[in-house]
Amino acid sequence: MTKPIPLASLQSKLCKIWGTKPATTKLILSRVEDWTSESFNEDVYVDIRAYGKPERTREFVLDGMKQVQGAFKDHDLIANVRLETYEGERYFHVPPPIPDN
Repeated sequence: MTKPIPLASLQSKLCKIWGTKPATTKLILSRVEDWTSESFNEDVYVDIRAYGKPERTREFVLDGMKQVQGAFKDHDLIANVRLETYEGERYFHVPPPIPDN
């Protein structure tokens, strides 16, 4: 794909959609070949992982996903959006160590 993907602008829009801050809304761009047999007319595959809060009902999440598609469409990008929620007790993260000064 040769279309530009304006990550800073999209991050701002996604923060507004989900009510999050940039520090917790990380966008990662990976350009890869799709070798699956499923083929959609998409420019980008958006994979979202979010903390499963009670207020994030199915309806709320599906509406947010449609808004995410709209944010990408504003930049002439067709988005295939997937979202997975997790429970805090089952979330693990090991960041890189802080270098000694």
